[in-house]
Amino acid sequence: MNGFFRGLQLAALSGIVLTFLLAGCGGGGNDGNDGNGGNDSNAPSAVVQPLTLPGPYAVACSNIAQDFSGVADEEDAKSYWEGTGHYVTDLLTDPDNTLIATVTAPMDSDLYGEFAGQSVPFVVIVCYPTTADNSRLDYPLPTGDVVPHMQTGSEPPLFADASARYPVVVFSDGFGDSPISSEDYISVLSILASYGYVVIAPFHGDFRFSDLNIDNLGDAIEVASNLENFTAMQALRPLSISAALTLVLDHPQWQDHIDATQIGGFGVSMGGETMMLLGGAGLTTSYLDIGASWKQVTHDTRIKAAVGYVPYFGQPVLPAFGHHQDGLEGINLPFLGISGTADTTAPINETEIGMSRLTGPRRLVALSGVMHEFDVASKNDIFTWTLTFLDAEVRGTLEAITRLYTMGSVAGGGDDSVRLY
Repeated sequence: MNGFFRGLQLAALSGIVLTFLLAGCGGGGNDGNDGNGGNDSNAPSAVVQPLTLPGPYAVACSNIAQDFSGVADEEDAKSYWEGTGHYVTDLLTDPDNTLIATVTAPMDSDLYGEFAGQSVPFVVIVCYPTTADNSRLDYPLPTGDVVPHMQTGSEPPLFADASARYPVVVFSDGFGDSPISSEDYISVLSILASYGYVVIAPFHGDFRFSDLNIDNLGDAIEVASNLENFTAMQALRPLSISAALTLVLDHPQWQDHIDATQIGGFGVSMGGETMMLLGGAGLTTSYLDIGASWKQVTHDTRIKAAVGYVPYFGQPVLPAFGHHQDGLEGINLPFLGISGTADTTAPINETEIGMSRLTGPRRLVALSGVMHEFDVASKNDIFTWTLTFLDAEVRGTLEAITRLYTMGSVAGGGDDSVRLY
């Protein structure tokens, strides 16, 4: 998935802060890592067949109609979707029929900096299982991608079974991206929906709060010395997920079609961090003390389980959840992490340290040789693990529970194995 992540900016920031802060200070080490490793003889070892992609349902999505004619030549629509100088609200042609959640940042300057007390809009897209004969047109995007069977005007969602209640997955993209910034993200929404989930995804618009583009050393020093807005951006992400979820659960067009007791999450890169924050994890609030300061952002107990693909748990000297990931101690959110062994932006060792502190069901799956990117060869592995975990922990499907208990890898594709269980 090219364009799936902006990990280089995070990696650059980590290196810069390391230069300024660390003379002689140690990193995260393996403190707290008392979990069971994948080399344990008792580790799950069954090889399962990959799921068919996409799933059995056709997919449709909510109204996000936009007017792209006003986008300047030196800009593109992505800059609006991602919050660079603009926001997607500036493009909407039918805002009254577009899902828009509002978050008011709490009066906490440690977490929200200059944004404390401000109200911020978050546009939301929802994708869901629809009928095979849905005649609504795909909505073309200027990137060449499409939003499948998009609702227009005040059209209600057209569910595959109008009398059924469907489970939910809240979705959080990587830093500086959006749910529609690439075909790859749209594919994630669609695959999850094709297996019967209602997928709710806010446009985080990260660059409205923090732009980590580092062009020269002077910029780097300023960023390293003043990270309040970076923390605010991270803290606002889970609040936008919760607000989007509440909006859809309470919406008259959606509320009778959703099972509010079956809600899971899926996050990519920093979206994986967002899932942990939703589960009550503490977020690092200062890097000047090497992550010793951290604070809980929120705890949305509606989220029953979550998956993180190359989840961002920080760097050894810049942990996302406090020193040695202490902010994860005792968190019981069931969590599946899928990490690449060659990922230097979201190192698997740091993820393992953090996940070892979790007290709920957990799996850390290692993708051998994979960097901070979507590995096409592992696509079936990624979604077979993801859907098995969500079906087990969110839906409580007996078949998925049984499969997950013994599952060690997925046949074919890349080289995947259980590292922590």
